[in-house]
Order: sequence, then structure tokens, then C-alpha cells
Amino acid sequence: MKQIAKIFSITAAAAVLLSGCIKEIVPQGGKASFDQANEAEGSYDNFVAAITNSLAGSFAYRPASQWPIDYGYPSFFLSRDVMGQDITLEEQDWYVTQYGCGTSLGPSYALAQVPWTYYFMWVKSCNIVLEMAGDEPSAERRSGAGIAHAMRAMFYMDLARMYAPKSYAKDPNAQTVPWVSNDTQLSELPTTPRLTNEQMWGKILEDLDKAEQYLADYKRPNVYTPDLSVVYGLKARAYLTMEKWKEAEDYARKAQQGYTVMTEDVFNSHTDGFNTPNGAWMFALTFKDNDDNILQNDADGSWGSQMIIEVSPSECGYAANYGQPKRIDRHLFETIPATDFRKKGFIDFAIAESFEKAAGDTLGALRKLEAYTDDPEGILTTAEATTSGTVGGLELKFRPKGGEHANQYKAFTVAVPLMRVEEMKLIEAEAAGMQDEARGIALLTAFAQTRDPQYVYGKHSAETYGSTYAKPFQNEVWWQRRVELWGEGFAFYDIKRLDKQVIRSYAGSNHIELYRWNADVYNKVEGTNYPDWMTLCFPQTQTNYSNIEPNPIPVAPTATSPEHKW
Repeated sequence: MKQIAKIFSITAAAAVLLSGCIKEIVPQGGKASFDQANEAEGSYDNFVAAITNSLAGSFAYRPASQWPIDYGYPSFFLSRDVMGQDITLEEQDWYVTQYGCGTSLGPSYALAQVPWTYYFMWVKSCNIVLEMAGDEPSAERRSGAGIAHAMRAMFYMDLARMYAPKSYAKDPNAQTVPWVSNDTQLSELPTTPRLTNEQMWGKILEDLDKAEQYLADYKRPNVYTPDLSVVYGLKARAYLTMEKWKEAEDYARKAQQGYTVMTEDVFNSHTDGFNTPNGAWMFALTFKDNDDNILQNDADGSWGSQMIIEVSPSECGYAANYGQPKRIDRHLFETIPATDFRKKGFIDFAIAESFEKAAGDTLGALRKLEAYTDDPEGILTTAEATTSGTVGGLELKFRPKGGEHANQYKAFTVAVPLMRVEEMKLIEAEAAGMQDEARGIALLTAFAQTRDPQYVYGKHSAETYGSTYAKPFQNEVWWQRRVELWGEGFAFYDIKRLDKQVIRSYAGSNHIELYRWNADVYNKVEGTNYPDWMTLCFPQTQTNYSNIEPNPIPVAPTATSPEHKW
């Protein structure tokens, strides 16, 4: 019988990962054997539940220090996406190292260790379930095995895209990460090689094939557990990355069944906006009122603390009250037509400018902010706490739970979407258009007009961001993805997939002046347009004890770029 201790990570990182949040089943006076854990009543279901329950809610990397960015899966949305241009920060933000290509992205620092620790902790939890389920799961264990296969595929999809210097379609031979399964022996870990893109995505699809088989008849209890539609969605993402267009289109269409796109009222709800599952959400996680991330450190180590700005100044929150709100890139905002309801998720820069011209007309500013929020006074306070001191570009996409403004312990107990039907519609449109552009344009236009009835195809196809890799049609889809999925963890992956430059220096830019970089000053992976800091470093705990070749340490630009002309 294989030992459960072997199921999990790589070399010295094991010491860190073994302290993860999967509950051990330990008999009195000793450590449980695999058979004891496997046979304990209810243990299998508990291990299955642990896969998704561990996505958020606990301080899994630094429990004692209650590190504000140590709150699970959605923290990586920000750590990745701030490397691009669509999110702008303040100078003191917790994510400014990723935004500014700081020295701490190097292999000997915690920021390199954090994703490795988290992701291989999650892989471990999947491997435990798969070991318990066996090669041919019983009827009672099939759905649990399906969930484990689906989630392991999702985690490795992230790992491959974070650590490979080039995407699958651009270089199938680019190196990703080692594959650690429930069959990997401890003795094999130091010599487990990095897989190529081709090898890695082959294994990901094998996992998804099994998940599709095992979850065929599964009825999930809620949106926080993957089901067959989520498997279809993950396959659509995989085939999109691999540029297997027919398969991407087919699975994206299948994934949409039973879901409806968010309407304007739902998208811009002051009480339930992007904090509560609805008919468009296919998969999600949630922060609960008894989570450590909520109960400890004034709930400041949570997604809500980073993304929700409508909380009273008498309460807490890095975004709301500590001068660290997230903003939309000004150029992206200004390309959104006024007729597109998604524009209302961000405060218009014109409000800030009119307020300044009126010499601080507070009453006038409050009246204008009432169109965006039920707490206009709080928004002004949020802006005053920032270095820039302006309301322009502040995001209001992610709202406090139930419209709660006075108590962050309630306001931050929000759900976070991991997959929405809107993403599937955009994958379907892109994949269709790469086979038959007219058909893709029709699908894209139909979707876009649910957001902006006056949308006309073609306004965004010429914004290449220095890429000759993506077709004009893909640029149009990319713009829709940037606006629709802002803050949901897709921007980093799309920049690498479509080989885009990162452009932050332009007339009127709202990026931190020190980090206004364009492609003319940053180091790039050979043969790409995007910066080298978008290929993550392996932590030193990995490279010191194995024979895999590490990724290069990124180098920050030393000069501000000349302003880009759009």
C-alpha cells in the first residue's frame, strides 16, 4: 500500500506544504496510516470537501503573522494581473512588488515561495483523494474522484501558465513545472523533471477526461463545488490556450447550458454586485463569517479588504481606509463607451477633474458619486487616504456583502467568481472566429450588445499592444475580456497567450510614475512582447534540492518610457 506521505510536493517544499490546512486523522498516540485514514467513517468525503474548502478563508502560508495577502486563490488574481496594465495601484500597496518588478520576486524571497506553497498544497489535497479513490473508484467515490481530477487540472493549468516562459501555442516545448501525482514516489521528487507545455497540457486533458466521466451524473450541492459544466469550462480554457479552436468552441458552448448572462441590474447591483452567486456564476468560492481571514486581524487579510472600498472610515480594509484601493487603467476606461453599462463599475475620471476645478466642491462631488454608490462620503474618504488623492478610476465592481457599509466582518464575507458564463461566451466567440471570422463576429456582437446596445464591431481591433501574433478579431475579443473580466484573474494569462506588450506610459496615464514602463525599457523573454517578470521564479527551496533548471530572475526597468501614442 502506498503511503499517504508521498503524495504531494517537491523536495524541501514538502516541509512547508505538509503544514497545510487538510485535517489529519490521527489515532491516539500516533500518526494515522493510509488505511486508517482511508477507512475512517466520513474521511473520504472530508478530504474531498477539503479540496475546495481550502481555496480561501485561512492564513495558509503565514498563519501566525496573518499576512494581508495570505487569503488563498483570489489573492493570485491580483498578484498576477497587476503585472500588466489593466489594474493600477498606489505606491504603498501590498501588491506593488509584483506591479513594479521588485527584487522580492527573486527565488530567495517569500513572494516566490507563496504560489509554490499554495498550489502544491492544493495539488496534494487532490492527490490524497485520488489515492483514496483508487484507479477504479467505487460508485460512492466516483464524484469525489471527479472533483479531484477537475481541480488538479485547474491548478496545473495555472502553474503551467505562470511558470512557462511561453504559451502552449507559441512554444509546445517550453518548460512548465514538474507533475506530481498520487503515483509519484518520494524518492522520485528530486529528479522529477519540468514537463514541456505539450506534456503538461496532455496530462491536464487526461485529468479533465476523467473528471468528465466521473461527474457525468453528479448533482452538486452548490456553486462552490465543480460539476460537469465546470469541467466543460475548464476544457474550453485548455483548448483556448492550446489554440485548438473547434474543441474550444464546442466545450465553451456545452459549458453555457443552464446559465444566463448577468443583466445590468445584477452586474451593477449596489448590494449584491460580484459578491453573491447568480445565474451567470458557474463556479465560485466564498469567505465565511467564521473564517480566520475574517475573524483575525480585523478581517484585513481577505479579498474584501483588498477590493471593497465601500466600508466606513471607522472600520478597516486596505482598499477602503488604508490608501490601497485598486483602479482601472485610464486608457482602458476611456475606451469604454458611455452606453456600456460596465463602465459604471469604475468612477469616471471626469468627476475627479470637475471636483478639482471647482476648488473642492464637496457637495457637488457627493451628488455625482451618488450615481455609483450608496456611500459617497466613504468614497471621498477612501480617495483622501491615497497618495494620488483622487476618486478617478476607483473600482466599484466588487461590492460589500448585502450593501453593508458599517461592519467589515459582514461586508467582507463575500463570494468570488471563479468561472462565469460570460467567459464561456467569449471563448466560444474567439474560437468560432478563428475558424470562420464572420461567425465569430456575429457571436461577439451578440454578446457585446447585451452590455452595450450600441456596440459595433471593429472599434478595438486595431489596438495591437505591439502584437502581430493576435489577429485584429482577437484584439476585439481581448478588449471585451479585459472589460468584462476585470479583476477576476484573466489579464495576466491573456497577455501571455496573445503575446501583448504591457503599456503604462501614455498621456494622462494613472499608473504610478515610477512604474510607467512600455516595451522599450523592460526585458522580455526571447521572441515575446511581454515582460520577463510575467514568468514566475521557482523558489530556492525547490531549486536547491532538485536538478531542474530554474527560471531567470526578472530585472526591473531603470527608466520611465516615453509616452505611447495610441
